Amino acid sequence: MELKPTKTLSGFIELLPVQQRCFDECSARMQNVLKTAGFVRLDLPAIERAEVLTDKDNWDEIETQMFLFQKGDTKMGLRYDGTVGLSRFVAGHLTNLVFPFRAYQFARNYRGERPQRGRYREFYQMDLDIMGIETLSENYDAEIVATLAKAYESIAEFIGPVNVRIGNRRFWNAMFEYLNLNEEQQRSAFVLIDKKDKIKDFFDGLIEEVGQNAAVEINKVFTDGYSAFLGKSDNLDSAIKELDDFMELLNSMGIKNAKIDLGIMRGHSYYTGIVFEFFLDNFPELGAIGGGGRYEDLASKFSKTKIIGVGAAVGFSRLMVALLDENKIDLSKFEQPVSVAVLVMGNENVPYAMRALSDLRDAGIVAVPYLDADKKFKNQIEFADKIKAEYSVIIGEDEVKNQVFSVKNMQTGQQQKLDITETIKLVKKA
Repeated sequence: MELKPTKTLSGFIELLPVQQRCFDECSARMQNVLKTAGFVRLDLPAIERAEVLTDKDNWDEIETQMFLFQKGDTKMGLRYDGTVGLSRFVAGHLTNLVFPFRAYQFARNYRGERPQRGRYREFYQMDLDIMGIETLSENYDAEIVATLAKAYESIAEFIGPVNVRIGNRRFWNAMFEYLNLNEEQQRSAFVLIDKKDKIKDFFDGLIEEVGQNAAVEINKVFTDGYSAFLGKSDNLDSAIKELDDFMELLNSMGIKNAKIDLGIMRGHSYYTGIVFEFFLDNFPELGAIGGGGRYEDLASKFSKTKIIGVGAAVGFSRLMVALLDENKIDLSKFEQPVSVAVLVMGNENVPYAMRALSDLRDAGIVAVPYLDADKKFKNQIEFADKIKAEYSVIIGEDEVKNQVFSVKNMQTGQQQKLDITETIKLVKKA
């Protein structure tokens, strides 16, 4: 019989156990920060109606970005991010939620695009959002940034320190208004600024799209700083004050790793105010590892009620898998997850061993039994060594008779006879 392939589909991720333990630990730490900040976890369906996921009718066009399928007369698709499901959820439960409503998601998402380094077809993403009805103070923008900064800080021992760069769509709207750019010129300028660090001919591109005079003024934002445009217009003054106040608020919240970078635009057109992106100090080549901003109308296609929000997304798989694949994370602390291996010499001793196993686990000790009790001691102790157990609890006829265990330290080789209470005390002390 021909064997079937064991390799995953392109764009899908599998981690080794030691990598998965690190992945899970980092996820748990970050989620704990969000829970402590009062964000409730939403576990929304992975499958949505196709009409919910997209406004387009041309399936040939959107199939390249989404996994779509049909059962009976119902067209469906796998979620590609957390925003659409959140929009539908909030609009459908307006009377059941307390606003400002804060929620986070940690879920698998799916995209049908071509896989490449750092971009997968199945991936975990962490989303956090704060939403209000009709109004939402800009103070919440700072809280989102500060909360996410603290979440990254919780895993700094694995990924190193992060920095956050702050942009402002309102500043550029005011700037383009001041420069009298038409809508087409504004769109072109947005695209160029968003790609500023990736293109060599940024200034030449600006000249081509908006003209020499406007290009000089836009470039001056990056050479002279945004404060150079104070007094140019009321809207520019307002946007500049918003940026200054925002940075002061972040500082008061203990966020010292933030700076203004008006090259941060975030490509999504629905952002309307403050936008931000996080980067790793030690691995800048990875690019942005998370970001977000303010959006003025979250759920317009689901509800006539105006829902304003500020949110962020963390490409969790992209971040962790890149660092794990390149051995950038020290996994030594995750290589020894088992405290005790329970080894049983003879099937007649299994009941006593199982009682010991239960007592160890009740005490919160990670214990794994080797229940092929007819195997030789050599096989069993090799198993304990391979799973990197700290101790082996060896149970044979003599141990059962005297109601004790032979407890072996797998690092030093020291072995002693202890009862269950003494064993628990020894292991917990370690």
